[in-house]
Amino acid sequence: MRKLVACVTLICSSAYAVDGSAPAPLKGYTAEHSATEISWEQKYRAIPEPDKIRENMRRLSARPHHVGSPYDKDNAEWMVAQLKSYGLDARIEQFEALFPTPKLRKLELTRANGTKFVAKLEEPALKEDPTSNQKSEQLPTYNAYSKDGDVTGELVYVNYGAPADYEVLESMGVSVKGKIVLARYGQTWRGIKPKVAGEHGAIGCLIFSDPKDDGFANGTTFPDGPMRPADGVQRGSVMDMPVYPGDPQTPGIGAKPGVKLIPLDQVQTITKIPVMPISYADATPLLESLKGEMVPADWRGGLPIPYRTGPSVAKAHLQLAFNWDRKPLYDVIAKIPGTTMADQWVIRGNHHDGWVNGAADPLSGASAELEEARALGALVKQG
Repeated sequence: MRKLVACVTLICSSAYAVDGSAPAPLKGYTAEHSATEISWEQKYRAIPEPDKIRENMRRLSARPHHVGSPYDKDNAEWMVAQLKSYGLDARIEQFEALFPTPKLRKLELTRANGTKFVAKLEEPALKEDPTSNQKSEQLPTYNAYSKDGDVTGELVYVNYGAPADYEVLESMGVSVKGKIVLARYGQTWRGIKPKVAGEHGAIGCLIFSDPKDDGFANGTTFPDGPMRPADGVQRGSVMDMPVYPGDPQTPGIGAKPGVKLIPLDQVQTITKIPVMPISYADATPLLESLKGEMVPADWRGGLPIPYRTGPSVAKAHLQLAFNWDRKPLYDVIAKIPGTTMADQWVIRGNHHDGWVNGAADPLSGASAELEEARALGALVKQG
């Protein structure tokens, strides 16, 4: 939603003669200008330092920094200071956007014998990761831009929730009309899953991380390895961006403070049914409740249970309510003015807000980009 943007001179790749004797002219350059370009590239490659990227990452990911959080603003102000110290023209441009956060999340399953399963909807703190215990600052597990909802219904498993998956279910005589669908993350973008489910008559959507795609089937789970553990949940937006991107209440214009907003009930990019992400630990009892036929072989995940289409005999209850607030966004912009074509822009960008601490997404990009900016600043000082 926010960008760390630098307008910079394009860095091209060097090309050398096959025999290694002398550099061949770069595409688009004369031989003379190629030598100059290659010289600058060599200077550029000598500047970035892995330790500085690591320190950028450590600083930016120290606290949760979602949209509207204090540490997100703090990060933006720190980045501007860094960019200015590199000799760049840097500033913050502020916007505002609709950014819903949960005030109520409930998922439970009532079995035919009257027993009830209540989903944890919680990622536990781990001693190996001190940042996992920053609970008061963390966003809970949720999908942003899901609608509010309170629905009860049988469950149906829809594989990845792609349009083709519903064709398979139809061929098997399975309908999702009036049901809550269980879709696994992967193959399709998460926002497609509730959209297609709603188009087929579903009343709710649960998206889970299956260990075959995102867990122990691919290696050792965290904290002993990098794969998603049983209680891990993938947060993220389910905004219907093909309709229009950006702030849902200001389609087609910049979301500056004070601009006219369309009413919430006219927003087209919020989902038509409630949707929530869950872990594979919480998904397992729901999948175990499914009856019906065994699914095709390529629909089966990594859990040690039979994967069936459903519907379930048990009834699931999904209840979601959100705070529909507008939050400030801090675009960090640094510029290096051009010379011969000053009105043309080369844009290098990455967002800096995260769903929690954001080390992988987005800071694996933003941390490196800051070091690129430092190197470019050094070259500008050299002429």
